[in-house]
Amino acid sequence: MARFSPPLLRRCLCSAAKSASAAGGTNKRNIVFLGSPQVAASVLETLLVASDSPDSAFQVAAVVTQPPAAKNRGRKLMPSAVAQLALDRGFPGDLIFTPERAGEEAFLSGLKELRPELCITAAYGNILPQRFLDIPPYGTVNIHPSLLPLYRGAAPVQRALQDGVEETGVSLAYTVRALDAGPVISCEKFSVDECIKAPELLAILFNIGSKLLLRELPSILDGSAKEKAKPQDDSKATHAPKLNSDESWLSFDQEAKVLHNKVISTKVCASCDKTGDGNEVLFSGSSLLIPCSGSSCLEVMELQLPGKKVTTARDFWNGLRGQKLLKSP
Repeated sequence: MARFSPPLLRRCLCSAAKSASAAGGTNKRNIVFLGSPQVAASVLETLLVASDSPDSAFQVAAVVTQPPAAKNRGRKLMPSAVAQLALDRGFPGDLIFTPERAGEEAFLSGLKELRPELCITAAYGNILPQRFLDIPPYGTVNIHPSLLPLYRGAAPVQRALQDGVEETGVSLAYTVRALDAGPVISCEKFSVDECIKAPELLAILFNIGSKLLLRELPSILDGSAKEKAKPQDDSKATHAPKLNSDESWLSFDQEAKVLHNKVISTKVCASCDKTGDGNEVLFSGSSLLIPCSGSSCLEVMELQLPGKKVTTARDFWNGLRGQKLLKSP
């Protein structure tokens, strides 16, 4: 895996321009994909598979992703999930770009030389300046895991689950300078199971979004999608800011339902009569029983101690070896 330093990035962009020029003999439209985490890699996989079809109207001309990051105990620089997927699929390394910022002059200059007709983003994690948005003639389209204008921002799935929604979805929308505020081309709803976890829901929504994208690509590439896209009603917009470390603390003075919406592998009990003085955490069946506000109780089936792997409530309880466990005040 090559390390994408700025000088190498400039050389790669020049090489990419030549590659794009060489591909100019085909009738396929050039699109550029931008994404970073695993859910975005699944979208790229869908696009690459579709582009391999002989009758495909497009080809992935380049991939843009976050720079390699230090991971694991060795702090070794590792490519993003999108970059790794592209490399595993045999995508040319000189067509995988990792600018620190999407507004870098060398990057924008090289992107222009690629002459992309459309850019597609899915959890890219970088702000796109207007100079970027002005390059592709058919615009930049984003897969956003919410029913816009609801939950605009970096954590739409986590905030939706936190709010206890019964329905969410995914939107395909044009990217504008205002955050997640562009016209919506299409959307699809999804019913939320109260026990679903955020990573699972994210994967589901991006999978739906991938299919939505393929369905709408013909209209996007012939320009008709811009005519049918519906402006968002800003008065109905809600926001989904990135989660911060302070939000990881739970207060058991809250109702169990509120806490359930913030964590994984739990259930809500309407009453918690088995917990004696109201502060003791007990074990029943396969769950820890934690008393909460209003006589409600939170059943915890899995938990994760700092620096440890996820464990079942049963294994955790067995590890206490009979010690009493009290909830924190």
